[in-house]
Amino acid sequence: MLAMNLLVFFVAAVQIYSVAPVIHTLNYFATVSQVAKLPEYLLVAYVDGVQILQFDSNHRETKVKHDWVNKITEDDPHFWKTETEISIGNEHVMKVNIEIAKKRFNQTGGVDMFQRISCCEWDDETGEVDGWEHYRYGGEDFISFEAKTMTWIATHPQAFITKLKWDQSDGYKEAQKNFFTEVCPSDLKKHVSNGRDFLTRTELPKVSLLQKTPSSPVTCHATGFYPITSSLFWRKNGEEIHEDVEMGETLPNHDGTFQTSVDLKVEVTPAAEREYECVFQLAGVSEDIVIKLDAGSILSNARIQEEQDRKKAVAIAVPLVVLALVAVVMFLAKRLKSKQAKYSQAPVSTDSEPVSG
Repeated sequence: MLAMNLLVFFVAAVQIYSVAPVIHTLNYFATVSQVAKLPEYLLVAYVDGVQILQFDSNHRETKVKHDWVNKITEDDPHFWKTETEISIGNEHVMKVNIEIAKKRFNQTGGVDMFQRISCCEWDDETGEVDGWEHYRYGGEDFISFEAKTMTWIATHPQAFITKLKWDQSDGYKEAQKNFFTEVCPSDLKKHVSNGRDFLTRTELPKVSLLQKTPSSPVTCHATGFYPITSSLFWRKNGEEIHEDVEMGETLPNHDGTFQTSVDLKVEVTPAAEREYECVFQLAGVSEDIVIKLDAGSILSNARIQEEQDRKKAVAIAVPLVVLALVAVVMFLAKRLKSKQAKYSQAPVSTDSEPVSG
């Protein structure tokens, strides 16, 4: 249940990548968890919303998600060895952090999680780079960092001690500056160059109509599309509508594509079939995919269950628990973006310090 609840956060957060086409991002998400059966430490990285690597405390090696990601070793044959060593070092720091945080919050029991999210951005037209970092404990914002101003922001009263400590650490400031202005942007540029064909591809979705019972809303479901920049909506008599419509979130599929849905509260009558249609639009594609409301094409509850069973089988090969751990921090990223707060994080730097001295 915990994993599924966390996935709700991942749904919304993944949409943070729907940014201007010239802005590229490299995001790292690190999580220390004391949840049974989940990796104690997990690090995943995304380029422009596409997962490129993963490290966890169960396997203790950096795993690459796409062949093109390995091209980065052409310039540095020891790149992955170094990344793994850094991840192991950060695992130790994060474990120290969660113990310190537990003491700060007088936490003696329950489920604990400590997350760190970092992002560097690169504008491939202007060459401008930026970055931010954010820490989160027990589901609450803790402390954030803004690379442009080199400023730490205590987002929780218990974080003021940490802010004072890091403000006074010239060595840590220098490490942060180096990571966000040199190391991270350099890696990002290499990944974008190496994966350009993959990152700029276009894949159209399969669009279906679903309805659990005759009285349930009709769900228009699109899956298998890329890039994430898309729009799915209902039209009535040729006009987009918002009344009696509930938009779902965007989820990642195991193959690097995405899925989303939109519900319409409507009685499926011959008149409604003539009026309503579902429309999918994908960035870079001029032609829309239009599905007319048709009682004969709506998947029944039984067929929906078959589809859910199939997805569960896929989930065995692609563990949902991994996505679940990432979910909270990705949700945080979207929320910070909506506030126009660009916090920073150096997720793979052994110069990272514990949250208190």
